[in-house]
Amino acid sequence: MSDPARDRLLIVDDEDAILETMTFTFEDDYDVLTAGSAEAGLALLEETGPVSVVISDQRMPGTTGVEFLSQVYGLHPATARIILTGFADMDATIKAINDGHVYAYVTKPWEQDDLRQVVRRAVDFYRLRIENEALLADLGRSKIFLEAVMDQLDTGALALNPEGIVQAANRAVLDYLGIDHDPRGHPLKDVLSDESGNMIYEIAVQLAGEDSYEEVNITRGESALHLRVSQNRLKDAEGQQIGTVILLREISHEPLRRQFEDAVQELAAQNEGMRAHLERSVEELSKLASQARGASVRSSGMAELEERATRTITAMQNWLDVEDTIAREEYPDAQLLMDRMRVAQARWPLPEAVPAPVTELAKRVEAYYESGENPRQRVL
Repeated sequence: MSDPARDRLLIVDDEDAILETMTFTFEDDYDVLTAGSAEAGLALLEETGPVSVVISDQRMPGTTGVEFLSQVYGLHPATARIILTGFADMDATIKAINDGHVYAYVTKPWEQDDLRQVVRRAVDFYRLRIENEALLADLGRSKIFLEAVMDQLDTGALALNPEGIVQAANRAVLDYLGIDHDPRGHPLKDVLSDESGNMIYEIAVQLAGEDSYEEVNITRGESALHLRVSQNRLKDAEGQQIGTVILLREISHEPLRRQFEDAVQELAAQNEGMRAHLERSVEELSKLASQARGASVRSSGMAELEERATRTITAMQNWLDVEDTIAREEYPDAQLLMDRMRVAQARWPLPEAVPAPVTELAKRVEAYYESGENPRQRVL
């Protein structure tokens, strides 16, 4: 049984004596496979899979070594290929180097120590190619994952090299600027060639080397965007600048976001007159959600704000409805009340800052759920 940790050699020659000699030479260090013809060698590769090194004689009946190694290259390009040839076959050797992509050729007769060294180097060459292929595959997968993550961000990003050539661009920046092609490899000035793009380009030039930002309004189709443009310098491990990243953040929703956060913070701090505050807040946040939904800006920030406002309204409306039910009905459905309080807790944007009257309402509902006794008193 072959050792999976050992490299494998395939030796192809029509002379049994050479196959025996080769096997004896290399069997202590490698798993050695042998074949008496090119056809048998190809069949063996198909059966066992790729090997580290193939050594083939040039002069064989039927398929020559050059032709055989060309076929091996097509099947397993990473495998190192060595051809055995005589001085009279130098034309064939040159053809093998060109067509078969041979790693080395060995002239007959050869010295065993020299052949061992050639094979050892060929094995190292094969291992290096396999490692490089694995690294490239890992890099390719990492690139796919990184691009997928970057495309989920709502901040647009354009990465440039020191010459101002675009190296990367995420989905958000393509959407914001209406870029309908792959900008990589093109100068930034050419990528930002329309009116809105020119505004971004001029700001980028002004901000070059500065840790600051500028805001700009642009129109893209039916949407009016308010963008905050900034730049970050890219540096390598030694601190040398290797490029810049232009960042575009859509901030049209920020005034409404601050309004939402202020309203929620104010409500969380209430201890008295809670019901009136809740009813007023439901009305205010309904208007805010409507503003976000009907805004001319169609951005992820606006969509997120509308969702947060809607979820908060659900929480507040559940609190109001639960209190109404407790105060109005002598024996309401306790499980339904508990479920509505759980939904409200999940929808409230500040789970660590629930208003004190709401906490009391939750205790009242839990007590009723456990005892079945409902004092029918308002809490909010």
